[in-house]
Amino acid sequence: MTLNRRTFLNVLAASTVAAGSTVSARLLASEVPLKKVRYGGSAWLGHYPAYLAMEYGYFKEAGIEQDWQNFRSTSSRMAAFMSGDLDVGCSGIVSAMALMARGAKHFSIVAIPDSFGRVEGLLVRDSIRTFKDLKGKKIGVTFASSTHTLVLDILNQAGLNLNDVTVLNVPAPELPAAIQSGQVDAAAAWTPQFDAIRKMPGISLLADDSAFSLYKTHKVTPGPDVLIASRKFIEQNGDTLRTYLKAYFRGSEQLTSDPSRAAKTLTKLTNLPESDQIEVVKGADFYSQQQQANLLKGEYVDGLQRLADILVAQKQIDKAPDVKNWVDPSFI
Repeated sequence: MTLNRRTFLNVLAASTVAAGSTVSARLLASEVPLKKVRYGGSAWLGHYPAYLAMEYGYFKEAGIEQDWQNFRSTSSRMAAFMSGDLDVGCSGIVSAMALMARGAKHFSIVAIPDSFGRVEGLLVRDSIRTFKDLKGKKIGVTFASSTHTLVLDILNQAGLNLNDVTVLNVPAPELPAAIQSGQVDAAAAWTPQFDAIRKMPGISLLADDSAFSLYKTHKVTPGPDVLIASRKFIEQNGDTLRTYLKAYFRGSEQLTSDPSRAAKTLTKLTNLPESDQIEVVKGADFYSQQQQANLLKGEYVDGLQRLADILVAQKQIDKAPDVKNWVDPSFI
């Protein structure tokens, strides 16, 4: 086709306007402020999906800026939720239930991130072969934790009580040294201390979380992770939370589909050697968004309720809350 001068100028002008409109639209989109979500995290594996979604840019693609705030303990993270300083975060259910038992209505459970039952358990000297062999032994465990719940449940299954053993409160990072030095005969630990102790000579795994009584019936571990959101944030930013969770589970999917890449990225968070990090990633099960409906509406929630009853019996919380009143499945 041959263009005369007037036709050529008209085509050029139209193209320039169209190109200008596209550039303007892109500039306008880039100027739209990202919606800020304050996240309470740490190096624990329950926070891996949120960290990866941030590092891989999934949140920014969804128009969200995640403000990652690091906490050294679950109790300090929950205190931040209570004071209104966090929007979303992962918590161990025991700490959450302690507040639920007191009637705290500041947060809701909106997802179940993972199951770490294969990287937590009771490690013992080789001379201890059965639960009953624990009688008269010293057990190191971090009090008011998931492993504490596991140890008490194991003792109950063996027909033992706290008069039959010596249970010592040992901070999680100190457990490897405690069993290596002979201070304790058994150590209840979670990753990465679990992995470190398991590699020691003369040490074997007596039970992981699959030995927990509720795991056998409801697939609930002694202290499962829950993803919680501030109820104020939910009320004011429901659509943002829904968008956030879609990006969050994109991060979660990477832990299953490409664990090597995920492990390499996560070393910046955990400071673990890459070889150890990939063991942690592969040792846990990370739930997808598609699995959430069954978890939040099915027998899993009944299992959490039964866990609350166990925690009361173990005197870890004062009373059992009605767990379903804190579960909100509407965002998955």
